[in-house]
Amino acid sequence: MPENDCDSWEYSLSIPTDPRAVTVSRRTLRLILTLHGLTGLIETAELLASELVSNAVLHTKGPACLRLRHQNGVLQIGAWDADPEPPEPPGEFEARAEAENGRGFALVRACSDLWGWQPLSRFGHRGKLVWCELGAA
Repeated sequence: MPENDCDSWEYSLSIPTDPRAVTVSRRTLRLILTLHGLTGLIETAELLASELVSNAVLHTKGPACLRLRHQNGVLQIGAWDADPEPPEPPGEFEARAEAENGRGFALVRACSDLWGWQPLSRFGHRGKLVWCELGAA
């Protein structure tokens, strides 16, 4: 572990437009959280990252990126994609429980402490970052 401020860190993983990227992102997240002693967040964080990365990979074209940031006891999970259009607002999870699709952001809303999105550029591509936060367990 680095000798400087171990409580604050950030990782970014560039991901291809490939459904396998979700698995790679989830496994990378698990390793990072384990190395930083945040094993209590792994299951929920994996679910949230899977939903965010799935949307970035399956519903947009072009590059994408998983971003993990930990600061002041809060884990922020974000997925950047090259589509600048805002995500569809989530409904209530209970109302979407039987739906075939469209439950992703409802799950993010239900399982995270806070979520949102913002326009963001990366490597010359306009796009957006969809993020959520979890307090340390």
